[in-house]
Amino acid sequence: MSDAETSATSDSSESNTLWHGRFEGGPAEALMAYTVSLPYDQRLASHDILGSKAHARGLERAGILSGDEVGSVLLALDEAGAELANGTFSFVDSDEDIHTAIERRVTEIAGDAGAKLHTGRSRNDQVATAFRLWTKDAVSMIASKAADLQQVFAEQARNAGDAYLPGYTHLQRAQPVLLAHHFAAHAWALGRDIERLIDARSRMDVSPLGAGALAGTSLPLQPSEVAKDLGFAEVFTNSLDVTSDRDFVAESLFGLALLGVHLSRIGEEFVLWSSEEFGFVSLDDQYATGSSMLPQKKNPDIAELARGKSGRLIGNLTGLLATLKGLPLAYNRDLQEDKEPLFDSVDQIALALVAISGMVDTATYNTTNMAEAADSPTSVATDLAETLVSNGIPFRQAHAIVGEMVRSSLAGNSTLVELAVAHPDLGPETAALFEPGAAARRRTSPGGAGPAPVQAQLEQLEVYMKKLRSLI
Repeated sequence: MSDAETSATSDSSESNTLWHGRFEGGPAEALMAYTVSLPYDQRLASHDILGSKAHARGLERAGILSGDEVGSVLLALDEAGAELANGTFSFVDSDEDIHTAIERRVTEIAGDAGAKLHTGRSRNDQVATAFRLWTKDAVSMIASKAADLQQVFAEQARNAGDAYLPGYTHLQRAQPVLLAHHFAAHAWALGRDIERLIDARSRMDVSPLGAGALAGTSLPLQPSEVAKDLGFAEVFTNSLDVTSDRDFVAESLFGLALLGVHLSRIGEEFVLWSSEEFGFVSLDDQYATGSSMLPQKKNPDIAELARGKSGRLIGNLTGLLATLKGLPLAYNRDLQEDKEPLFDSVDQIALALVAISGMVDTATYNTTNMAEAADSPTSVATDLAETLVSNGIPFRQAHAIVGEMVRSSLAGNSTLVELAVAHPDLGPETAALFEPGAAARRRTSPGGAGPAPVQAQLEQLEVYMKKLRSLI
């Protein structure tokens, strides 16, 4: 193609949209300003190029592109991709989105062969394909980072030894638990998050390419071959459904939002634990901030932002669901609003997982303070009730007996240990229950917080994490 021809093609493309033939005049500036998605959908570029290459090869199989033409188109796609990667790609006013920009550039480079690239394809199936490819990669990346944080908690659990702290309900001290048990609880929750993302990925692994605008095409294309080419597990069975389907975006946003909620819970605990009132953890200087006015401050900003950003993640999910709820089949421009929420949620969760991993991994855990809090006499109350049960007293009656003893000790009449030792159904041997760490060691039921079940749990956790890694 001559320089003059290239110039002519480029000049023409600057004023033409993909749909200019139907319209007598060009689009208003206000329309372009309101509808353009190029500022944010450029991150789909590499996946759009993958889809375009597969489509070009499909056009060759259908006899629409010759071998020379498909070679020219593939080289042009590579050149456009390189320009986008190194920042030399020149956008023009008519580039509504990254998909039109790439096609325009390919046509500039490859001429008529490039102009054939969109044959049998609509932006509806083109965008859906690129977005599914991007989302598959994104959820895999997030799952991997979540697995890294899960590994951090598992390592902290292994390193915790026999350290223990109060377990809480209603943010009130309940029963002592091993610190390893507490760390492992977060690891199991993260495992469910990883599973949800992997599960969502399996359902989005369907190729839309070949569905066209909504009804397929009369051309002899083979969507199943293109699906294999792109590494999709399946090909669509209903063109109306696949071009309008954004379930995969909603599912991904839900998985990210719930992961964000779990990170918020971790954040809330570290905010509490790092306070002087708790004193359970000291944050590493690299993962804390100071005050512009108060020299003594060391603030848990990562933990607070993990808590705060969860609302943003939930908003991204609910916003998309509200967009989807009123749409008829098939494609509607409303669906352009599917990308920014997902891009934002992926970005925020990716940053959070790395930051929280560092915060948890480098923190110093003040196990002496934890033990002092856990060894409060009232933390033994359930063990006293269970001792009464072992002596043949019905639990509801035992509960009432111990409750009265706790009330009496809090009133200052006597200490709880003195009341327990003096009770005829308990006796002197119950004094041992109040020894430091005794209550934490008494939990023996499977899945419980005592040494034996926790050791078994950590072995299960290791197997579970290896399974998740293999799935990711």
